[in-house]
Amino acid sequence: MVSVAVVGSGFGGIGIAVRLMQAGVTDLVVFEKSDDVGGVWRDNSYPGAACDVPSHLYSFSFAPEGGWSHRFAQQPEIHAYLQRVARDLGVLPHVRFRTEVSTAFYDEQACRWRLDLSDGTVHECEVVVAACGQLSRPSLPDLPGLEDFAGRVFHSAQWDHDHDLAGRRVAVVGTGASAIQFVPEVARQAAAVTVFQRSAPHVIAKPDRVYGPRTKQALACFPLLLKGDRLRTFITNEARSLGFNTDPRLLKGHEVRFRRHLQRQVPDPVLRQRLTPTDPMGCKRILQSNDWYPALQQPHVEVVTQAVREVTATGIITADGRLHDADTIVLGTGFAATELLAPMEVLGRGGRTLREAWSRGAEAHLGTLVHGFPNLFLLYGPNTNLGHNSIVLQLESQFRLITDLVRQLLPGQAVEVREQVQRAFNDALQERLKGTVFATGCRSWYLTAEGRNTQNWPGTTVEFRLRTRRFRLEECVVHTARQRVGA
Repeated sequence: MVSVAVVGSGFGGIGIAVRLMQAGVTDLVVFEKSDDVGGVWRDNSYPGAACDVPSHLYSFSFAPEGGWSHRFAQQPEIHAYLQRVARDLGVLPHVRFRTEVSTAFYDEQACRWRLDLSDGTVHECEVVVAACGQLSRPSLPDLPGLEDFAGRVFHSAQWDHDHDLAGRRVAVVGTGASAIQFVPEVARQAAAVTVFQRSAPHVIAKPDRVYGPRTKQALACFPLLLKGDRLRTFITNEARSLGFNTDPRLLKGHEVRFRRHLQRQVPDPVLRQRLTPTDPMGCKRILQSNDWYPALQQPHVEVVTQAVREVTATGIITADGRLHDADTIVLGTGFAATELLAPMEVLGRGGRTLREAWSRGAEAHLGTLVHGFPNLFLLYGPNTNLGHNSIVLQLESQFRLITDLVRQLLPGQAVEVREQVQRAFNDALQERLKGTVFATGCRSWYLTAEGRNTQNWPGTTVEFRLRTRRFRLEECVVHTARQRVGA
């Protein structure tokens, strides 16, 4: 078997490590920049953090879990689940904590990767699996004067748990998936909360419920019940692909559901108008919450739709010239999703960087292989994100593809997807994306500055599973340390 290095220890890194070990890979190391596993579920520890995919489906098929406290698991439970999987399935001994990969350089003569590490050492291996994900780097807004603010500033993914919010005047910039979860919690503590909204999100009711002792016991005693609920949830979610990826008009039912939820929870017509989205439903991520709208109606909470002009030492000034006093600013501004693998520098054949290869936007064959970068495989790579189902399903499809590929490699070999194969795949993918709800006119984190969708998969998870069910050697060039075969 060949030597493999995995970068990152979230769902992707832990899962591929398990599958590689099960396939017989023993020369395996997982590099983790932090001191614990968990990825985004370690970092996003803000108050109220939870998943919007049902728990039974947001877990590995090879590590089922029936002990969740809620239908939609909360952050501490998901983090604990990943810690448990990494421990029980033997991943932890392979993890090098507090070690970040700064540069990955491909040596064409040896068909090996050289990784420069943050501790000053170098690691060499034949295969690199980048499990950094799309949502690992916080996006920090360019707000004039932010550096002059006299109070505390932090991003939701870097929550300052030592900063007591009791009695504070908190300004929240952004109303995305994180903000709708932490704002209600912040509002329970702070004296005043000002929410700066650039565009209103679609927020529907969250069908959450508590799993009591009897339910947990039944799921533990009868594994088929857990499998059945997972399958039912999968089928229900998978059907939504038709609205997201085939005919956006099929989301009309969700639009009606949203309108009813907004009408029922926000009786004030003025505030309701302020919270009514102008984008087509599904164009941006559809959010779920039962306490977002009630939180915004509290007397000490204000929603501001005027654009932020600048930040001063004591608050935020909006486009109308009004100063909004604050002593704490929380940035709920999401992630730099289109900047995959950054800040790691990746140099492939001929010394070409991944940044240069992706100058028009990130792309890969099946979201996994990149022309010019032999034996580099991506997890949750370009155009693998979903609007309708669990990303863990996509990851497990990639696990199988990568594991199948690694099984076929001999020491001293490297595989590289052919340029025409990657080009044909991505041209067809971008053409399909034009007919999805993501292309109906809004600006979202799915798009690059030029408007190219580098994040979403325009089909079902079943289609992705079928297309990645086995590695096709004819789609690649095989390099060896001495010669090139099949060019």
